Amino acid sequence: MLRIDCKDKHFSQIGKEIRQSQEKDIVVDNCLGHRYIASGVGGKNIEINGTPGNALGAYLDGCRIVVNGSAQDAVGDTMNDGVIIVRGNIGDAAGYAMRGGKIFVQGDAGYRAGIHMKAYKDKFPVLVIGGKAGSFLGEYQAGGIILVLGIDSDSKTNVGYFTGNGMHGGKIILRSDELPDLPEQIISHTADGKEREEIRKYVEEYCSYFGGDVDEIMKKDFFVLSANSANPYKQLYTSL
Repeated sequence: MLRIDCKDKHFSQIGKEIRQSQEKDIVVDNCLGHRYIASGVGGKNIEINGTPGNALGAYLDGCRIVVNGSAQDAVGDTMNDGVIIVRGNIGDAAGYAMRGGKIFVQGDAGYRAGIHMKAYKDKFPVLVIGGKAGSFLGEYQAGGIILVLGIDSDSKTNVGYFTGNGMHGGKIILRSDELPDLPEQIISHTADGKEREEIRKYVEEYCSYFGGDVDEIMKKDFFVLSANSANPYKQLYTSL
């Protein structure tokens, strides 16, 4: 196992040590705003103690990253494969243009989580937010699933304004007391039995990372948001 101490190191040096390491298991200590950790990396298990900076796991290609703390903006930017687990909150634009893999966040997400997410063939991105999400959740989403659980949230909708703005594919699933105001191109329904089975799978994985009672979480209704088939933008994109 390789252990990297971030203290007094530039982020570029940390990234170089991770990329060049022959060790599969890496622990990163004293992380405080260091950017681009594990960008473009595959085939490693990385545990981060502290708060990584912007673009953690950008273009990730198969790593498992666990953050024992919160993370800043653009977690999993354009990630292709792997899983990122954040035991805290994340900043804005998590999963920006994400095209594969999974991101699990124990707490809240900032603005524009899941913007431009897309799915194609065997690539299917999943973003699970345990708390609530800010405005513009799933903006221009083209594929994949965004699941907001609203655990310990004081919000009735667990999202901000303009949820699904410009969405033309994929699903946004909200565990909430009521629906937010939605753009005209978005349609919604309450999750049915088959959909709830799919949701439960992600809730079980969430609880395996952070704890919690799966049955208790599943007691609430889930609202499924998707793009209206009459959406004039749908024909311009490829999504599954």
